[in-house]
Amino acid sequence: MALCEETIYQIALTRIKGMNLLLAKTLLDTIGSASEIFKEKGQNLQNICKLQTPVFSDESIKTALETAKREIDFIEKNHIIPLFFSDSEYPARLNECIDAPILLYYRGTANLNASKIISIVGTRHATNYGRDFCKTLLQELSRWFPDLIIVSGLAYGIDICAHREALNNKLQTIGILAHGMNTLYPATHRKTAAEMLSCGGLLTEYSSQHPTHKGNFVARNRIVAGMSDATLIIESAEKGGSLITAGIAESYHRDVFALPGNIQNEYSKGCNQLIRNNRAALVTSARDIADAMCWDIPDKEPKQISLFPELNETETLLMEILEEKGECHINQLTIIGNLPASQVLATLLELEFKGLVRPYPGGLYRKS
Repeated sequence: MALCEETIYQIALTRIKGMNLLLAKTLLDTIGSASEIFKEKGQNLQNICKLQTPVFSDESIKTALETAKREIDFIEKNHIIPLFFSDSEYPARLNECIDAPILLYYRGTANLNASKIISIVGTRHATNYGRDFCKTLLQELSRWFPDLIIVSGLAYGIDICAHREALNNKLQTIGILAHGMNTLYPATHRKTAAEMLSCGGLLTEYSSQHPTHKGNFVARNRIVAGMSDATLIIESAEKGGSLITAGIAESYHRDVFALPGNIQNEYSKGCNQLIRNNRAALVTSARDIADAMCWDIPDKEPKQISLFPELNETETLLMEILEEKGECHINQLTIIGNLPASQVLATLLELEFKGLVRPYPGGLYRKS
């Protein structure tokens, strides 16, 4: 793949320590192009950006250009597409964010500006509850919105589950890496990553020469959140890393959704906390997401898959009563079901979490 000469200078711009999107835009607005920037003296660049702290020096400019030339060789050999922030193929949603990367490295086939993109993230210690929800959710979303793109971070747990279930349902999925394209972490996800290249892609802000630091994993969360219309958290501990992604999405004024869970489950505490603090909308079904995003479900919609098909005896009894009556007061459910009030209340809460019933004023309940 032949790259234009300007690309070398665009990459070099990212290799100057202290460079960010705001500085890059200031320089480009003043000078005109990346290649012209590198013809300027360091002190002149300092003056244009009105910087007190030294960022540009003749030596740093020279070093940046040398590393960029080495990176070009790697890019061409590995069929990587560099995307400068001014390119039309650069993710437009991400470009709206003040801390967006100046340049991205991309391998894949997906349109990064597709009409529907959501990110799905969660704990690395996913439970069956989270994995099952993710599986059924993507089954249903794929039937309604086959052009939907799923974004995640290729990490253990919910991330890799989201990627794999997207692939299983023929949805394109994009993995955001916290390192260059010269490696893959975790290596156990290499097979899935390879499949994603023909049904989605891999995206990173890091060159092949950039060392992998712990901070990279936090920084990549802004890309996960920034290039998506909404972020869904499926399971998170009370101080889980997914909450960072949720906070970033919130700061970008993007929708945040969370799956509620058992209050005694460590990996549901983060999601429950987001919902309780009104920082995320409660989601128990694909329809919840479609409704919140104002996505039109096709007229010939498939029969909705129950995300929680297995109910215990008490749950089944209450659902049958509500099916017959249409609407019931808690006291009626207690009498008809011949159950203690405490058991009815606990069961109704579980059914509400599962998206099967809804409470109404006056102690009334109806099927969802």
